[in-house]
Amino acid sequence: MSELEAALLLHIRGVGLPEPEREYRFHPTRRWRFDYAYPAERLGIECDGATWARGRHTRGSGFAKDAEKTTEAAILGWRVLRFTREQIESGYAVGAIERALGRDGHG
Repeated sequence: MSELEAALLLHIRGVGLPEPEREYRFHPTRRWRFDYAYPAERLGIECDGATWARGRHTRGSGFAKDAEKTTEAAILGWRVLRFTREQIESGYAVGAIERALGRDGHG
């Protein structure tokens, strides 16, 4: 688990949300996984680090692979939330997850 994924999990626990599944394989034939998932709600969560430092998610081939993964997830009926380090650290990410799960955003 990356430091960024651990930070998000800490926020999720802090607001009392159910714990998501880690490294959830959502596709029947590809090896794609979500960093976290709520399978019953078909909600996938991705933590995208190094967005300002030319990390994998911002370089051409990495971005293209992420786009394919997200598109295929949508075809299968998944909603995918993607968060940057700043969104996780500020608390925006956990608030968005609460809203996606139908919570009021107040824990």
